[in-house]
Amino acid sequence: MNFRFFTGRVMEISDFSIQQDDQGSGCYKLFMVADREGSIVNFVIEPGTYFVDHVLVKVGDIVTGFYDANAPTPFIYPPQYRAVVMAKERSDQFVKVDLFDQNLVSNDGSLKLNLNRNTPILLENGQSFAGSPANRELIVIYSTTTRSIPAQTTPHKVIVLC
Repeated sequence: MNFRFFTGRVMEISDFSIQQDDQGSGCYKLFMVADREGSIVNFVIEPGTYFVDHVLVKVGDIVTGFYDANAPTPFIYPPQYRAVVMAKERSDQFVKVDLFDQNLVSNDGSLKLNLNRNTPILLENGQSFAGSPANRELIVIYSTTTRSIPAQTTPHKVIVLC
């Protein structure tokens, strides 16, 4: 995937029908998110969308939605993306979703991971991941970084997207 993100305030949450006869079954949601400049994005929230820390999001919350920029999207305004990961803003943590290479550097070159034996590496379902996180799509939760390029961090938690 080619991960991109959009951060803003949740303005509206509604049921979203994926088929004409679905009648808004409630399993899919549409989050209307607006940033500080007034740009709006609609995120389709599916049963498989991963919510960092499994938080409940409500209208008024500031969130970051991560989506696959290579996925087909309808040519409409506001843009509508299928959310792969949603993170509710917290002052004490940052979230990065990307493909990390064999050196644990993000695909965009902005973050390098320094893992230690105490860094939890988990699957989306919360179970331990026993393999190497290198060359995988990861959700990285961290708080501090170095001022180097790329910035380096020892994350609080790493979630492997299988």
